[in-house]
Amino acid sequence: MTTSRGPLGNGGAQAGGFLGPIACKRSRKGRRKGVTISRGEVTLGCVTEEQRLIEKLQRIEALFSGAATPGERDAAGYARERIRARLREQKQTDPILEYSFKLRDRWSHKLFVALLRRYQIRPYRYRGQRYTTVMARVPKRFVDETLWPEFEELNRTLAEFLAQVTARVIAEGIESNASEVEIDPHPLPPAGGAERNTFDFDS
Repeated sequence: MTTSRGPLGNGGAQAGGFLGPIACKRSRKGRRKGVTISRGEVTLGCVTEEQRLIEKLQRIEALFSGAATPGERDAAGYARERIRARLREQKQTDPILEYSFKLRDRWSHKLFVALLRRYQIRPYRYRGQRYTTVMARVPKRFVDETLWPEFEELNRTLAEFLAQVTARVIAEGIESNASEVEIDPHPLPPAGGAERNTFDFDS
């Protein structure tokens, strides 16, 4: 994360994609309670891993919003509005800087852009910048105390979830041996002095 250009003057996201294994209560006969299956979707009475992740992300936001009571911590809309109000106040007292946020991957990029838009901050980038670079104009105190710490915690939580899902899907659908590749102490010399064939995959 870097700043550039100096002061510029004052000025219920929905997760989709993977549907994880279902955690449902079972009746005495062993059947799952309260489950309705329609066109591949499971509703009523079940909590998916994805739903638990969403709740965890909302609790993280509530923590950074300063929610004090259990009701406030459970209200995602309250946390969002509280943080938006904090940003409005800081815009009146703190200089607004232009920030260049350089994200590691597309997942972090998507999360950070969503977080900016949640707090009504315009994400943008300049022509020629990498896709994973995000520019934004924000008060420094808001970045240091709220935006960046919250993003780091959200990103860590989401990355752990995606890593677990990826490992499970690969083990069940491709190959269960997840050990690291071997270190070969005897590399083959390039044939005819030519360079090795190399494939670079940029996600």
